[in-house]
Amino acid sequence: MSFLADLHIHSKYSLATSKNMDVDALSCWGKDKGIKLLGTGDFTHPKYFSELKDKLKPVSNGLYTLKGGDESVYFMLSAEVNHIFKDAGRMRKVHMLIFAPSFEVVEKINKKLAPRGKLASDGRPIFCFPVRDLVKLALDICPDCLLVPAHIWTPWFSLLGAKSGYNCLEECFLDEAKYIYAVETGLSSDPAMNWRLSALDKLTLLSNSDAHSPAKIGREANIFDCVLDYYEIMDVIKKKKEGFCGTIEFFPQEGKYHYDGHRACNIMFSPDETQKHMGICPVCGKGLTVGVLNRIDELADRPAGFIPPSAKAVTHLVCLQEIIAQALGRGINTKGVQKEYQRLIYEAGSEFNILLHEELAQLADLLPDKILDGVSRMRSGNLNITPGYDGVFGKVKIWGA
Repeated sequence: MSFLADLHIHSKYSLATSKNMDVDALSCWGKDKGIKLLGTGDFTHPKYFSELKDKLKPVSNGLYTLKGGDESVYFMLSAEVNHIFKDAGRMRKVHMLIFAPSFEVVEKINKKLAPRGKLASDGRPIFCFPVRDLVKLALDICPDCLLVPAHIWTPWFSLLGAKSGYNCLEECFLDEAKYIYAVETGLSSDPAMNWRLSALDKLTLLSNSDAHSPAKIGREANIFDCVLDYYEIMDVIKKKKEGFCGTIEFFPQEGKYHYDGHRACNIMFSPDETQKHMGICPVCGKGLTVGVLNRIDELADRPAGFIPPSAKAVTHLVCLQEIIAQALGRGINTKGVQKEYQRLIYEAGSEFNILLHEELAQLADLLPDKILDGVSRMRSGNLNITPGYDGVFGKVKIWGA
């Protein structure tokens, strides 16, 4: 069966997240969005893990649904952790995703991690040992776990980031590199940008929302066509089988680290402009934060536009609430926008039915003219986007410059 999966999200126990980030709300939003499989996020947090055990029940090999609730949305046990450590003379900061097939496995992982960090301090805990040791720790407990470097290009906390990352997978993971089967491209890049590195060809390029509020789930997601089964999904990812069909993407310019810049001085540069300024902010004289586009240019061994034979489908979207808000000229959280959003998903079945699946001619009877035009412009990429930089999200304008 074909389904959408968003496997990297956070709970209300992570810093700077909505208090509504729990599996009850996520199940409802997943159904509204049209997402069949969600990561739980944050299984390392003691209180959240207790909630997961109370609220979820096993329904398929390694997957879960709500007890006594809607069983149309499945969950996979997942977590993100933050490793800050010194390696090869430099401070490294790498975020990793962990996926596990059962509560029993998670309990063993948490027991091993608890003496090495404060699990209760944040849904994304910090550890000070090399990230390669995490791979060995988890796989020694259960070889069916999957370890995935998260948002691999962001400058500050990632595998290949300009500030604290490495130049290749093997440099980071050494002998454990053979157990890394996938990477997450992050909001500020898309697969097409990653295709420029031949070293990534062997890996599955995953895309996830990294959502901190329920409305943000699905802003990036993965398309699978396989059995809804943890072990089958893992097999598809590890072996790059046909069951992985592609990804749903943010427009990467929208990501908050796409371009270079210095937020404090309101400076945003393309890679060429950064080079002209020798990487220095012209306002304050400090170093610019080198963004994802520039970092990929630095490491790439292929030209922009290269498409490898193994490339999967890529679809860029703007969320429906944003389209409605711009069409109505209102804020995205206003009552008018939310009311229209709920009406449309009730009529169409889900947000992704509107954004992805229904023909425009079929949507004409459901959508007001300007919202229909917004969906059409999004599908064709006829948008104006101001790139994000140094922690500032980019801005998409559907109409006007």
